[in-house]
Amino acid sequence: MTALAFEGVSKCYPIYDSPSGRLKELLTLRRRSYHRDFWALQDISFEIPKGSVFCLVGENGCGKSTTLQLAAGIFSPTSGTVRCQGRVSALLELGAGFNPEFSGRDNVYLSATLMGLSTAEIRGRFSEIERFAEIGPFIDKPVKTYSSGMLMRLAFAVAVHVDCEILLVDEALAVGDFYFRQRCLRKMSELRSRQTTIVFVSHNMADVQAIGSQAMWLEAGRCQQIGPCEDVVASYLARMAEKDARYIEARPAEAGGNGRPAGASPEIVRGFANIDRRKGDGGAEILGMTALNADGKPVSLLEPNQPLIVRMSFLARRRIESPNAGVVIRNHVGQEFSGTDARREGHSPRPMEPGEICTIDFCFEVPELYPGNFSFSPFVTDGGEGHAEICDWVDNALTLQMAHDGQPIYGYIHIPCRVVVNGRLPAPESATRASPR
Repeated sequence: MTALAFEGVSKCYPIYDSPSGRLKELLTLRRRSYHRDFWALQDISFEIPKGSVFCLVGENGCGKSTTLQLAAGIFSPTSGTVRCQGRVSALLELGAGFNPEFSGRDNVYLSATLMGLSTAEIRGRFSEIERFAEIGPFIDKPVKTYSSGMLMRLAFAVAVHVDCEILLVDEALAVGDFYFRQRCLRKMSELRSRQTTIVFVSHNMADVQAIGSQAMWLEAGRCQQIGPCEDVVASYLARMAEKDARYIEARPAEAGGNGRPAGASPEIVRGFANIDRRKGDGGAEILGMTALNADGKPVSLLEPNQPLIVRMSFLARRRIESPNAGVVIRNHVGQEFSGTDARREGHSPRPMEPGEICTIDFCFEVPELYPGNFSFSPFVTDGGEGHAEICDWVDNALTLQMAHDGQPIYGYIHIPCRVVVNGRLPAPESATRASPR
């Protein structure tokens, strides 16, 4: 049974250069056009079976959110047909449908009412919604006081407790913490087992492969590929790697981050792609971190079974008697996936005086991991094992996507394996004499 179907759907938006253009067009009764057409979707067709998880992948602006808005009935297609069978619950924009002046409790009643529940039904499910959201006394505080994570918790809790037959989720889990993200993923798996159809938009390819049945890759409003998640994700990541390689080739200075040609390996790395959190006593300062391939060129993808150089530079702000530097690698949900440091690998940097700079390369042979994002957090300490003080630590300074070679990854990592097939042995003599019963 088909839960949701798009048949030759296109969606066009008028783009005005100024607000006066819209007014002029209205005053001329649309006999003159003051806008240009923007086609967010063009000739999209697909069918989603009941009880499956259909994922949408693609770059920002490719039409994923427009597809969900059409499925939710928020907009009508410019051409084509959208067929939807069953009650729809949509989590499209964070806090959409919530009144910021109302309390969380009031917004639960408001949102659930808009989804078709009666007051008695909401009252019967409220305790379950409150327990799932886990925002404590903030349930009676105005929503405008909520953090983005709290807002997502409440919105998701409402969306999955209204007995929907089709759940639309647009990148809502991106702002959630690890604990709640895992609960949301388990809840979606539970809904799937109850034959709820889920349409899921995400930039996290690991989540797509973990929960998806099929996926569609959109690019500039057009469908590039529909099929099993593994195939679609592999094609999409390959295109993104190709695009990034062209960017690095065209802008070597930007890609290198230091004004040098991309192929030149700088002795001192400066700057970070990202800083989520920083801590330490200030005895040293990490100046920058970058990832390079074996030729010294910056990379944005982790290539399986290929060398990777993670380079960091740090400056001593005071005398450091026993310096050590390392890196922690986390997976897409923030778990510490791996890590190492110079001392563990058999190198003990000499004491550093104030103003001295040290650059360290961590040279990895990257195994074939599941498609996902992996972040690198550099740190510098002073002291021996068991009593080292953190001088500087930068959380998630660098994030790289794992490339995919088209073969499925079962679990977290593919362990290289050599297969030997022995020749067939003759059956035992007793077996050949035995007669079948």
